Amino acid sequence: MGEGARAASPGGGIVRRARIPQRRDTRQRRAVLGTLENYDAFRSAQDIHSAVCSSGEPVGLATVYRSLQLLADAGEVDVLRDDSGELLYRRCADGGHHHHVVCRSCGTAVEVESAAVERWATTVAEDHGFTEVEHSVEVFGTCDNCARRTP
Repeated sequence: MGEGARAASPGGGIVRRARIPQRRDTRQRRAVLGTLENYDAFRSAQDIHSAVCSSGEPVGLATVYRSLQLLADAGEVDVLRDDSGELLYRRCADGGHHHHVVCRSCGTAVEVESAAVERWATTVAEDHGFTEVEHSVEVFGTCDNCARRTP
């Protein structure tokens, strides 16, 4: 589908969507984006709302949700669905196609690229007669810091 935003699919992971050509740049949206830039981990909308409000920016939870959706549609944030089904958001350094290794305990995410995964996805699609294929690979585990804290 080319360059586009990444958003959570119903089965989890990340899928790509077409870019939205224009959006209004609002004070609240800038505050949400600025807050996301402070995190290395995926965070819930409620966590982001709390952090924005703590920074002194008055914003409603519904506005945070709308801002996050618009930012995801514009390709400025990644979205994934956790095990409970909640959507989590993160500002990624790389706007291109990539995958994540995500800590189940603290939510820290590392962006990874893998030529092997890309080749595998292409081969599987071609072997089954599919075209215009997209894929999402998210690896979940426990980061080194969390593993050291576990007894």
